[in-house]
Amino acid sequence: MTDEPDRYAVIGNPVDHSRSPAIHAMFAEQTGQRMTYTRLPAAEDAFTATVERFFADGGRGLNVTLPFKQAAAAYAATLSARAERAGAVNTLIRCDDGRIHGDNTDGVGLLRDLTGRLSTPIEGRRVLVLGAGGAVRGVVPVLLEQGPKHLYIANRTAERAEAIAADFTDLGPVDAGGLAGIGGGWDLVINAISAGLAGRMPDLPAAAIAGATAAYDMIYADAPTPFLRWAERHGVARRCDGFGMLVEQAAESFHLWRGVRPDTRAVIAALHPAPQGRDDTV
Repeated sequence: MTDEPDRYAVIGNPVDHSRSPAIHAMFAEQTGQRMTYTRLPAAEDAFTATVERFFADGGRGLNVTLPFKQAAAAYAATLSARAERAGAVNTLIRCDDGRIHGDNTDGVGLLRDLTGRLSTPIEGRRVLVLGAGGAVRGVVPVLLEQGPKHLYIANRTAERAEAIAADFTDLGPVDAGGLAGIGGGWDLVINAISAGLAGRMPDLPAAAIAGATAAYDMIYADAPTPFLRWAERHGVARRCDGFGMLVEQAAESFHLWRGVRPDTRAVIAALHPAPQGRDDTV
């Protein structure tokens, strides 16, 4: 028997920006859970070795961020239905029998932030999703299950976006293409292009945001992200970053690991008060 607290971490590259340790520390304090949660950087060619070492040393669970979500799906011994459908994993769980189970909480995290805290319905709306990484694979099926009028996935490499759309055509009206050919008039534009992590604006045509009523950036920062500043310059009044999604997907992971559900609104309010220029009413 060991008296050490259970160990969890977030693995990614880069991962030094992650707010997940602070979020899970608040969750643990709220719910009386004895655990630690740290950042776990990994070289892009060392994901499997880093994960195996973490679990061999007694780790109980990992959150997975870019660029490893599809590698995590391949690594896990078993997958939840939603992770299998997405082909991407953001939560790894060491089960009592030693098996590593993979799940994906990105979709439910985005949905709870949009439809709950931000009162933004998806049903009957035209939704544009920018990007084609593991996070997009996690959120597209959940968005389609809400019954949008149309969902379009756009990416610099059109083939990657088209491959994601092809995997989910049975769930609803979805198609895809490159960035250059995007039309306007979207009810909601969701950015999942990771350039914002480095403070860069994705190379997007103005048509992508023309006439949009709301913009949501899955990237988060203490100040408005480059994408949200761009949306503001193009007249989009309703804008929000992805910190709420981060907290909501973390809460779902926490529930999977610990069996209790924390108060997400208190954590969002404490850790990410709205800076000037950000509108949390998408």
